[in-house]
Amino acid sequence: MLKDLQLTWDLESIFPGGSQSPQLQSYLKQLDSDIGKLAGDVEQPINDWEQLIERVQDISARLRQAGAFVGCLNAQDTKDEKARLLAGAIQQLRAKLNSAMTAIDQQMLDMDDQQWQQLLNKPSLKEIVWPLEERRRRAAAKMPMDLEQLANDLSVDGYHGWGELYNTITGRMSIPFEKEGQKVKLSVGQAANLFSSPDSKLRSEMAAKWEEAWGQEADLCATTLNHLGGFRWSLYRKRGWDSVLQEPLEVNRMEQVTLDAMWDTISANKDIFIQAMERKARLLGMGRLGWFDRGAPLGKIQQKYSYDEAANFIVEQFGKVSPKMAEFTTDAFRRSWIEAEDRGDKRAGAFCTSFPATSETRVFMTFAGSATNVSTLAHEMGHAFHQHVMTGLPLMAQGYAMNVAETASTFAEMVVADAAVEAASSREEKVALLGGKVMSATSFLMDIHSRFLFETRFYEARRQGPLGVDQLNELMVSAQKEAFQDSLSQWHPHFWASKMHFYITGVPFYNFPYTFGYLFSAGVYAMAKQEGASFEDKYVALLQDTGRMRVEDLARKHLDVDLTGPDFWQQAIDMVAEDAKSFLELTE
Repeated sequence: MLKDLQLTWDLESIFPGGSQSPQLQSYLKQLDSDIGKLAGDVEQPINDWEQLIERVQDISARLRQAGAFVGCLNAQDTKDEKARLLAGAIQQLRAKLNSAMTAIDQQMLDMDDQQWQQLLNKPSLKEIVWPLEERRRRAAAKMPMDLEQLANDLSVDGYHGWGELYNTITGRMSIPFEKEGQKVKLSVGQAANLFSSPDSKLRSEMAAKWEEAWGQEADLCATTLNHLGGFRWSLYRKRGWDSVLQEPLEVNRMEQVTLDAMWDTISANKDIFIQAMERKARLLGMGRLGWFDRGAPLGKIQQKYSYDEAANFIVEQFGKVSPKMAEFTTDAFRRSWIEAEDRGDKRAGAFCTSFPATSETRVFMTFAGSATNVSTLAHEMGHAFHQHVMTGLPLMAQGYAMNVAETASTFAEMVVADAAVEAASSREEKVALLGGKVMSATSFLMDIHSRFLFETRFYEARRQGPLGVDQLNELMVSAQKEAFQDSLSQWHPHFWASKMHFYITGVPFYNFPYTFGYLFSAGVYAMAKQEGASFEDKYVALLQDTGRMRVEDLARKHLDVDLTGPDFWQQAIDMVAEDAKSFLELTE
């Protein structure tokens, strides 16, 4: 039994002193030196490839360690000026390493097929043959080495610089609000939590404040988004890439036909979810739900979880499908790897980050005691477990794509959400919990669809030049109406500004992988329920393969399904639609 858990994470065990840490400064200085030496060495012909690859993996692990730590600092306190500067230093180091890697890529391309095969046959490289072949193939699709290095160097103060500006914009934001008779200034994370309030007046007031706050920053956000889009298109043109989806599809190791099959099947199956939203609106005494009402709880029972209660519930449910996941999660709670405190000056949202040099993870969120918070916590612990099972593999074999990264997290969330429904002590509570699950489904199948539609159309329009705030608002509302089939009474024009995912520079099109992960995990979850205790080893094996396979091959090997056709997606949607059917039957 877990008790008296800390709501703040332990970062001191990694680098004591936070952003002022002397150890961190020394670590970064050594990294800079090691990367510089690597960059110099790879200007000459590489003779010992095995030693070089081992060296690259060591430097990459240490850079990820430092980057994760600085990311945690910026998330826990958006006003930590030193941490913000450190993030810039990390970006510089990444750029230096990327330039060195570009030189390595060129030497890989210069090998003839016989030389390349001889390298891959080295016993020490057996576990990373697939990532090495992928790297060489991707390098062949890019510009010549000197141009790629130039683009990479310019991206630090250009492309990535604009992404950092967005973080600065959101970090300085506070939303004035009157809550329980007190005038307070809320961080965007705290403000977002109010959209799950049972009080419709409070939600409506916050919606207006939220829209107003983002409207005030919209011109800066639009400038940022336009420059991110412009940089990408300029780079793609030089590489000879005509589709804005070429990079995100390659990053996610999936084919266009798979993405099309997923969205087409979703679009053909939205009716049941729209009916569920209409039913929820009726239960709330509303004509139709507005954008900000989707997270409103149903019923008078508003169970509040303490952090300890949430932790124990999650561990208990994980244990029913995977004792290894439960054991890992217990250890993470006890070692204070989670930042959950509800306070100001924290970044919005939730994430899990890994520290490969010490084989640790950290989870970030803002826990206010709601059932949604419990689901979020379970989701992030799923991410952490995924990284945990990769421990021991070479770093190059740990590089799983975002779409499959969402598999373990969404699987964990489904386990906990199902358990909560089963444990419901009354019809009213069951209705509330089922309603929450259905709204989660609409987020993946409709909300994220709107983001994909918006982003695709934004980039197509951005080919011709920058878009103004009004144009971006129109694109956003149009995408929301199409994705939700015009079923809501209110839209969120400034969603393009408020959603951080549009501004992440590490991964383009950050949104559609969530939907892929949601439905893919539904297939995995179905297998878990069918096979029981024997499933755990298969699950771990699937996760361990996520860094060394394309998703179509992963699904074929571990699930025996074809992702390029509609059948798998239909079965996955049918499974999550059962919740919508149960909800409708229960609320007749």
